[in-house]
Amino acid sequence: MTDSAQPTDDPGASALPKSWDPGEVESALYQGWVDAGYFTADPSSPKPPYSIVLPPPNVTGSLHMGHALDHTVMDVLTRRKRMQGYEVLWLPGMDHAGIATQSVVEKQLAAEGKSKEEFGRELFVDKVWDWKRESGGTIGAQMRRIGDGVDWSRDRFTMDEGLSRAVRTIFKRLYDADLIYQAERLVNWSPVLETAISDLEVKYSDVEGELVSFRYGSMNDDEPHIVVATTRMETMLGDTAVAVHPDDDRYRALVGQTLVHPFLDTRIVIVADAHVDPEFGTGAVKVTPAHDPNDFEIGLRHDLPMPSILDTRGRIVDTGTRFDGMDRFEARVAVREALAEQGRIVAEKRPYLHSVGHSERSGEPIEPRLSLQWWVRVESLAKAAGDAVRNGDTVIHPKSLEPRWFAWVDDMHDWCISRQLWWGHRIPIWHGPDGQKVCVGPDETPPEGWEQDPDVLDTWFSSALWPFSTMGWPDRTPELEKFYPTSVLVTGYDILFFWVARMMMFGTFVGDDDVITSGAARGPQVPFENIFLHGLIRDEFGRKMSKSKGNGIDPLDWVETFGADALRFTLARGASPGGDLSIGEDAARASRNFATKLFNATKFALMNGAAPAPLPTSDALTDADRWILGRLEEVRAEVDSALDGYEFSRACEAMYHFAWDEFCDWYLELAKVQLSGDAGGPTNAVLAAVLDALLKLLHPVMPFVTETLWKTLTGGESLVIAEWPEPSGFATDATAVRRITDMQRLVTEVRRFRSDQGLGDRQRVPARLVGIGDADLDTQVAAVASLAWLTEPADGFAPSASVEVRLSRGTVTVELDTSGTVDVVAERRRLEKDLAAAQKELAQTTGKLGNDAFLAKAPEPVVEKIRARAQLAAEEVERISGRLAGLPAGG
Repeated sequence: MTDSAQPTDDPGASALPKSWDPGEVESALYQGWVDAGYFTADPSSPKPPYSIVLPPPNVTGSLHMGHALDHTVMDVLTRRKRMQGYEVLWLPGMDHAGIATQSVVEKQLAAEGKSKEEFGRELFVDKVWDWKRESGGTIGAQMRRIGDGVDWSRDRFTMDEGLSRAVRTIFKRLYDADLIYQAERLVNWSPVLETAISDLEVKYSDVEGELVSFRYGSMNDDEPHIVVATTRMETMLGDTAVAVHPDDDRYRALVGQTLVHPFLDTRIVIVADAHVDPEFGTGAVKVTPAHDPNDFEIGLRHDLPMPSILDTRGRIVDTGTRFDGMDRFEARVAVREALAEQGRIVAEKRPYLHSVGHSERSGEPIEPRLSLQWWVRVESLAKAAGDAVRNGDTVIHPKSLEPRWFAWVDDMHDWCISRQLWWGHRIPIWHGPDGQKVCVGPDETPPEGWEQDPDVLDTWFSSALWPFSTMGWPDRTPELEKFYPTSVLVTGYDILFFWVARMMMFGTFVGDDDVITSGAARGPQVPFENIFLHGLIRDEFGRKMSKSKGNGIDPLDWVETFGADALRFTLARGASPGGDLSIGEDAARASRNFATKLFNATKFALMNGAAPAPLPTSDALTDADRWILGRLEEVRAEVDSALDGYEFSRACEAMYHFAWDEFCDWYLELAKVQLSGDAGGPTNAVLAAVLDALLKLLHPVMPFVTETLWKTLTGGESLVIAEWPEPSGFATDATAVRRITDMQRLVTEVRRFRSDQGLGDRQRVPARLVGIGDADLDTQVAAVASLAWLTEPADGFAPSASVEVRLSRGTVTVELDTSGTVDVVAERRRLEKDLAAAQKELAQTTGKLGNDAFLAKAPEPVVEKIRARAQLAAEEVERISGRLAGLPAGG
């Protein structure tokens, strides 16, 4: 039995710092990668293409954990593909974020006592551009901090001239195809921002409102009247009908009649509509077509008048009543009080919890409002987007989210694309003096004296072009021909409908364009071949992160505290198709410890002379060598399989447990034994080979620590351009696996015995291994002795305790001379605990074997397995009982 090897000085180890401090190296490493051009894509390369366009974050924002997850996943994919020999384009950029950016600049002006109107449209837009140039680099700097391997030479912005040209091009094509039109429809309206906003910019929350019931019609119960209820009393000023269900006998006689409006010189008509729930409330609902989505649809079905009674700021207008000029909330109270004066309030101010949409940007309740807007006719576009997935042209990961995709695109409503803002892509429609309209393309000149439409396009319109506009469409460019369609889109499932669907609609619409198809011999014309949808990030208690809860985490805080690798590994370890992930500081700390473990393991290997060298033939290797190389090949295959299926969590778990539990905890300890013996040469080669492959596998997730270690280990230029591990040819050696597994079990049991006895980790105990040869573990004697801290027994060895361990090929008894070190009471307690467990197992298995009903139904392999368990349990009872009987008396 031999002691562990003592490390020797090695120049490789001295090239590493004393300990791993990510803050000292990350920035310099990243800048070196950029300067070397590793992330710059070459469209003329003969390599197969792989491309991703970064979902563009808002120029106003900073990276949050959702961004960090997106970016980590994309970086893992692109770094791996680059190592696999692909020509990789990961194209970055930012969104101009119309509402958010305009709001930021308006607030700055307000702080100076100014408004955008004082500057006028042109000067105000210039000011926004100034702000973008001064403040728009925040996210780019943060992306560098977390290691994003993007092609900075192709950084794009949705208001760049090239992208603006793409916007005007597709607008004209859609307009000419009668797929863009102008109409008065109901929209989400923000009275604070004074613009229509998208569904994505409306956040719903439960609000404690007041449900007030009031009476239309005669105050005489014998004359026509009807009772309705509402939480928005002010909207009754825009009521043009009351709806009841067609089958509701209570109101059948009233259908078609009209009732006088309490405040207006109009009458309210009673209509029958199947939308009404006769069981809810009175079974009658007021209908305000211009200010409620459901009422609008009822109004269309019954050809009702649709008067708008709220202006752009949410004030009552055009009713001819004393309420004109009031804010909507002020009018809500005033109308209720006026109805009460008339005696029309039936049930006043009943508390009512209901969901209310609020503007995400400005916080106020949104107002459904009838407004003249520009729309995209989506029916044919949505069908093409749905068919692309049905036909397999684009594959959604996970497949379980496909039904949600189809439910959305198969029932999509026309898309409101106009916004009443100054910052954004101006709608390329020009209006003539006599009401004429013309759409002006990017290479056309508007008619002299005509005025351009004042509205701008919804930000999602330009974002919908992102996969191809960023590569130069509508021009024929090398990037389009090489990298389009893109390989994969990475995003959260929560914007599957809003952004992904729109990109698919526009992508398939331009798919027949010869500018794109000419360079796309790889497949059908869709914007991306795969869609990977991850879940939401939650805190460690499973709650969704939000500012209101105060449980959000700034990813850059984790970079400062734990390092970028720790942030990335934590996120990737939790990322799976469609699944939410919960993270907290404990997870980030564990990831930092993992990076430190890799650092220490590599430094140990270098200190002991590990260096890349051809591996000897299998017969020249030890069982431990063959075992770890076989496990490495299994893990390599599992990582490839997992990453091919976007199962980042599975890949990370495989690498983590191999690196920590098998390589560091076992093989490095076994290597110490071998380095002190005759197997030092092969061991150094195996150490280097395993680390070389392991660092490559981990590099896409943990680029900084792996780059530092691999370059020191191999002297190579960079892992960024190193070759991804290929199949090694080392098949699993069943004999080596069996021996190492048995050795691990034997060592673990002895360690457990030592722990129970309170023996120190390095307190060596004389021991004899009985039955080691019969168990085919002769080759593992030195390893068992070293890892279990045992020494050769001297003459006159008199064991005072023993540990019996059943292995795959027999039982090994470890006899120990603990001479005063063994706690007999503790040993008896340990054995009695083991005996109770064995007796419980024996009782459970014999009980099943004695159950005729079980034996009649259970398959024979199951019964045989239980018989084997019963036999093993009986042997364990006998063995442990013998050990207890052999303990000294009085223990």
